[in-house]
Amino acid sequence: MSWLRRIERTRGGDFRLRLTRRERALLRGLAADLRAQLEVEADDPSLRRLFPPAYEDAEAQAEYRRLTGDDLLADRRDALRLLEEERDRLDEAQLYAWLRGLNDLRLVLGTRLDVTEDTFEGRLDVSRPGARDLAVYAYLSWLQEQAVEALASP
Repeated sequence: MSWLRRIERTRGGDFRLRLTRRERALLRGLAADLRAQLEVEADDPSLRRLFPPAYEDAEAQAEYRRLTGDDLLADRRDALRLLEEERDRLDEAQLYAWLRGLNDLRLVLGTRLDVTEDTFEGRLDVSRPGARDLAVYAYLSWLQEQAVEALASP
């Protein structure tokens, strides 16, 4: 099963998830951790890419956050909650939400790891500090790519 596509469109138009138990456990744990973090640590620097400023003007930015902040946060929580669920099939709207959840996980992890374009030049050195987290980041990127390809397929 390791080389099978993890996400594919079915003849019925929905999407089949073919994740192993370990993959599901990893996604469930990462999503639950980030969702919990969003509940209590809105000022954590690793979350800054989830809520980039819309305005340079501090007053305009504060008003924007006041008007949209709760909705943006609720959407992120819902997407993460969907990642936590034990589903084998998703409709298109759910897969888009699932993809948003994956992207949020990648953004936060990438920020914590200070991932750059040069981070993955060559092979991953497993003795390097943070190698496990870098491998998780690479896995999330691969899974995100699979979701995008499934959405683009006829």
